[in-house]
Amino acid sequence: MTILLAPMEGLLDFVLRDILTRVGGVDRCVSEFIRVTNTLLPDRVFIRVMPELLNGGRTFAGVPVRGQLLGSDPVCLAENAACLAALGPDGIDLNFGCPAKVVNRHGGGAALLDEPELLYAIVAAVRRAVPAHMPVSAKMRLGFNDDSRAVECALAIEGGGASELVVHARTKADAYRPPAYWERIADIRAAVHIPVVANGEIWNVQDAMRCRQESGCDMLMLGRGMVTDPGLALAIQAATAMREKRHPLHASPSSHSRSISDGSTITAVEWQTLLPLIGDFWRLVCARLERRQQAGRLKQWLNFLRRRHPEAEVAYMALRTINEPAAIDQWLACAGVPGCNSQN
Repeated sequence: MTILLAPMEGLLDFVLRDILTRVGGVDRCVSEFIRVTNTLLPDRVFIRVMPELLNGGRTFAGVPVRGQLLGSDPVCLAENAACLAALGPDGIDLNFGCPAKVVNRHGGGAALLDEPELLYAIVAAVRRAVPAHMPVSAKMRLGFNDDSRAVECALAIEGGGASELVVHARTKADAYRPPAYWERIADIRAAVHIPVVANGEIWNVQDAMRCRQESGCDMLMLGRGMVTDPGLALAIQAATAMREKRHPLHASPSSHSRSISDGSTITAVEWQTLLPLIGDFWRLVCARLERRQQAGRLKQWLNFLRRRHPEAEVAYMALRTINEPAAIDQWLACAGVPGCNSQN
């Protein structure tokens, strides 16, 4: 099993990538999108979104990170991809899945799924622009308003030279509403000859096993599920290892249904283990983000964590009206979060 950490604009940035990859189980990350319009971006823009470029293209836990570009002009994307490649990311990823109206209105993200020919042109231009050894991958949804052209789009991306494809198993019209249509990923996987990564609605080990069974994919991308449960990747890896140990001759996705119960016994990272990571997250937020963003970022993560941890619910309710960093630091210290100073 290979597990990727998803790019999520405004949520899964370099700070949270740093923290979540410390927990373990994640094999690779993708940065949030770097928007390309009609200019050649300076290095500082790429580094601001992906400071891992200053660390050999890896998080501080050593997990490789690909830089993601979003745009609709093949020439401009190719020129910026060459600049990004020179900074040493793990690879270049292309965003063909963002559902945001402001992005789609300008022809980017999921809007491109109505134009397979343009998908091909973008991937081909980027592939030509970056060194041959550097992977070029892409992420797509099943379509814009419907999934009727999903396979056509995947074939266009493959034809342009992408070496890997992540499929978020919903259309733009579906947004983030459940369910995710994992079986449609299987249709795409049957049509292309490059590795396909399944993404969407993977919240726990059981979801991961069902997704693997229905999609046929041995590669999964986790987003909100990992933010909610930082131990999810580790739990999936452990459940997979347990299944393969018990059924070494039947390690295909079709055998996963027999081992879903195994995965349910694997617990997430406990709250006491999370406390030092929350402290590290808070310190990184205070050091790297503007003051006006700091309290909101902590509360944003606690809002996700409280779906899994009752202790996070207590913390979120206590801090939801507090915006002064010193007061938050004091509360965290009193709650036993290591490294916080109750005297601030």
